[in-house]
Amino acid sequence: MVRSTRALVVTGLLLLTCASGVVDAVCYFSLDQVFAGNMTGNVLLLGFALVGEAGNPVNNGVAVLGFLGGATLAGRLAPHGRRDVVPTSTLWTLLCGASFAALLCAVWLVAGTLGTAGTLVITTLLAVVMGAQLNAVKPIGNANITTVVVTGTLANLARDSRLAGAPPDVHSNWVDRLLAVVVLALGAAAGAALDRKASPGAALGLAVVLMLAGAAVLLLVRRRQLEAGRAARPGG
Repeated sequence: MVRSTRALVVTGLLLLTCASGVVDAVCYFSLDQVFAGNMTGNVLLLGFALVGEAGNPVNNGVAVLGFLGGATLAGRLAPHGRRDVVPTSTLWTLLCGASFAALLCAVWLVAGTLGTAGTLVITTLLAVVMGAQLNAVKPIGNANITTVVVTGTLANLARDSRLAGAPPDVHSNWVDRLLAVVVLALGAAAGAALDRKASPGAALGLAVVLMLAGAAVLLLVRRRQLEAGRAARPGG
């Protein structure tokens, strides 16, 4: 039971990670080279703008602000510290984020093309969704899969490897970390392909499906955890 539940947690987080890759692909190719989840990229582009070498620093700036807003909101809603049961607030935050992204997808499909104002609005709101997703999953306690960025994941993958001289007991995390990197890349590839060959709205639709699937898997995890808790009680 414990192993299967852990596998479900990893599956849910990987689905959300894949969705993040799709969203950032859409943002980069169709929202003027900006990222909704990768804030490192946006901060670098803002730095380039200081010497006149960035395409749209305003877009990168609103993405950073939107991400901070979403992360702050999720920080208020989701409990701090690790929880043995997936919190209800985590699930609600993920479901609201997916619903919000679905609304943006519908608006984009109907509008077809976005003006400057539309680009800024959708960039900001997608960044809010990504920031909220990042902090919503933190109480689950799997630091190897953040669902949004993999810079730290890659660093830890290298640091805890045998090549780096790490003790044997820390090697067990490498599978989750490697999967997170691979899945983010696959999501980005799928998002880029759909964005270029179909439409940005279609690509964003794929992200919504992945977000909902991730939330659904984590809901199943919560139910299993609650059942296990009831069974462990005397007379349960």
